[in-house]
Amino acid sequence: MSMPPAFDEMFGMGSGYAAAEPLFADETTINASYRWIREWLYHSSPAVLSARKLQAELFFRRIGITFAVYGDPDAAERLIPFDIVPRILARAEWTRLEKGLVQRVGALNAFLADVYGKQEILKAGIVPADLVLQNSGYCLHMAGKTPPGGIWTHVAGIDLVRTGPDDFYVLEDNARTPSGVSYMLENREVMLKLAPELFQHVKVAPVETYPEMLLETLASVSPRGDRAPVIVLLTPGRHNSAFYEHSFLADKLGIELVEGSDLFVREDVVYMRTTQGPERVDVIYRRLDDNFIDPLVFNPASMLGVPGLMSAYAAGNVTLANAVGTGVADDKAIYSYMPEIVRFYTGEEPILQNVPTWRCREPEALGYVLDHLSELVVKEVDGSGGYGMLIGPQAPQATLAAFAAKLKAHPAKFIAQPTLALSTCPTAVDSGMAPRHVDLRPFVLSGRDGVKIVPGGLTRVAMTPGSLVVNSSQGGGTKDTWVVDDWDDAPDDNTAAGAA
Repeated sequence: MSMPPAFDEMFGMGSGYAAAEPLFADETTINASYRWIREWLYHSSPAVLSARKLQAELFFRRIGITFAVYGDPDAAERLIPFDIVPRILARAEWTRLEKGLVQRVGALNAFLADVYGKQEILKAGIVPADLVLQNSGYCLHMAGKTPPGGIWTHVAGIDLVRTGPDDFYVLEDNARTPSGVSYMLENREVMLKLAPELFQHVKVAPVETYPEMLLETLASVSPRGDRAPVIVLLTPGRHNSAFYEHSFLADKLGIELVEGSDLFVREDVVYMRTTQGPERVDVIYRRLDDNFIDPLVFNPASMLGVPGLMSAYAAGNVTLANAVGTGVADDKAIYSYMPEIVRFYTGEEPILQNVPTWRCREPEALGYVLDHLSELVVKEVDGSGGYGMLIGPQAPQATLAAFAAKLKAHPAKFIAQPTLALSTCPTAVDSGMAPRHVDLRPFVLSGRDGVKIVPGGLTRVAMTPGSLVVNSSQGGGTKDTWVVDDWDDAPDDNTAAGAA
């Protein structure tokens, strides 16, 4: 059937948006999979899409999927916007991404083992020693130690952005306590409820196996070997912004959700308080930052951690996932050396490239950044959540001047990157369909039994027109991510109309 020109352009069939992902290709080469989604959207009026969006919101609210926004009294708990139009990746695209993710996370684990061990990469001058050893994420208590199983980052979230049909870049690495996997799982569940007709024809790779894969990964690094380990998820408590995810994952994994007060240490062994008496704990999936995990070692005022936990950890009697000290790999200045890190530990060229990055600690780079501030994105090296960053092309002169002063005063605290032409995906908005910028966070699991990745991940979408900030704390939303193999024959008009 003939599509309205504006609709065709929105989905990349005409001139449209140059950065749009190729959800719909040229009519002569269009894949049957994309014809199904195109026809489904074409026959779904704005009113229908709006109704389904409302259904999704009711579903999320009923099961309690909320996100806390720190420092905002008017939005202490809110829903993360969900877009019903899925983001689609072809199997061939995903296969390439998967290889790159395995390579990158392997290099991250090797880097962490090295900087807390022999420090060969520092001695070789590949990464400046001061950048690592003076980093706020570097934990001196882990120097010379090896975590059980030799794995440092058991759960990694690698943020990817796309700038062209075959161009994916890593935006940042999350090797400490990456969040968002609950939304990946719930987004799939709500799509199955709201658009079951599409799943009758499409072969979408499943994500529902993630809890089982995570449980297997955690069990594989138990310090007591083959026996069935006792695994718990340690949360800061219900006031944490990601508490919903903590409780969701504990339930899906069939493990206990605990706070620091539920655990205690005796003779370098961690126990959980239960109604049947103390029970030894083998693995702690911790969603608590290093500084709060043990008041005897880190912040003495912390009421969230477990006194003596680091002693039990150093004795090899409990596994912490992720390991203490992995935050150094989250640093954006360290990120800028990842191509060299990959080459150093693997002897291979990086499959996934970094976004070009200027390290403002270097005088020449600082000069360039100051001269081109209105063209660049500037980030704090230890920042997260989209806070503390400058998007030069969108910033007024007063903001640019204030940031220039910050850079001159503390250049080592910042990196800068070009403003990429990030890809957009079709997104259902109040006025109908519109392009919105997206990124992708796959979740990579590493254990004694190897590396595992569920196909896809969490697609985050900037709901504000023109915005490049996808973080939920900054108003971003999420999409279901489909990795597709092949679909049935393309629909005819009647089939598509019935499906809608």
